[in-house]
Amino acid sequence: MQIDLPDVIAEVKAAFERYEQALVSNDVAVLGELFRNDLRTLRYGIGENLYGYEAISGFRAGRSPVGLNRRTAKTVITSYGRDTAVASTLFYRDTAPGKVGRQMQTWIRFPEGWRVVAAHVSIIDEPKETV
Repeated sequence: MQIDLPDVIAEVKAAFERYEQALVSNDVAVLGELFRNDLRTLRYGIGENLYGYEAISGFRAGRSPVGLNRRTAKTVITSYGRDTAVASTLFYRDTAPGKVGRQMQTWIRFPEGWRVVAAHVSIIDEPKETV
């Protein structure tokens, strides 16, 4: 298996950046497009565990657009072969000083393009030292 093929990394990076832009601008249509429309798609959020595309879409539709701005850091995208990748990032919000968010997404290439099939988001107190 080939890991970190440059063209695959570039494609997933573009999809990840599109997701980030949609997230901070509350573009629910793009967020919905980028998650796989499947009962097996899941998202573990800060305060919710969402199983299936419909639950994730419902969460997005009901979410307040206030306070979504964030900046990311230490984003790592790793590809495994041509059709699987994991994107991990830290994020910071001015509305949550002293906290750091962590996000991981599993991306799979389908005929319609790259889609998130699993996501995990959490927030912790910002560590004093990071590696």
